[in-house]
Amino acid sequence: MKINLYKTMKAVGMLLVFSGVVFLYACDANRFYDQSLDLPASGWHQDSIAGFTVHVEDTTKPYNFYITLRNNDEYPYRNFYLFLSTRLPNNNLTRDTIELILADKEGKWLGKGFGAIKDNQIQIRQNLVFPISGPYHFRIQQAMRQETLKGILDVGIRIEYAD
Repeated sequence: MKINLYKTMKAVGMLLVFSGVVFLYACDANRFYDQSLDLPASGWHQDSIAGFTVHVEDTTKPYNFYITLRNNDEYPYRNFYLFLSTRLPNNNLTRDTIELILADKEGKWLGKGFGAIKDNQIQIRQNLVFPISGPYHFRIQQAMRQETLKGILDVGIRIEYAD
């Protein structure tokens, strides 16, 4: 019996890629929505708004809601304030001011990552139940009293199934 080494290696490679995809999907099975937007290298201007639209159909399931933020060493503060505006499908509007803690009291970044860039995923709501089905429009605006804020690379939201 003659074994074709090229075909065997190709099959093993395809199996590894398939296994990797299955593994990555299984690790993130709780994800309902996860989107981030890159911010300009020149900084996040106080008038710039990051917008996200989430379509919710099931109003009986609880969700966990996170703000995701990537910063680097140019960011000069240990906390970050933002305005989160939510427009519900019935056009009702809510607006919250939220503080995110990005570093401990000694200035050590709390986010994950190596080197100067840190990824933060900070839960702001637990077991959230959306009251109405339809599109929810979320808008995030920096609220740091600085016209252009350096060191924030991207911002987003992540919503996971709480079950």
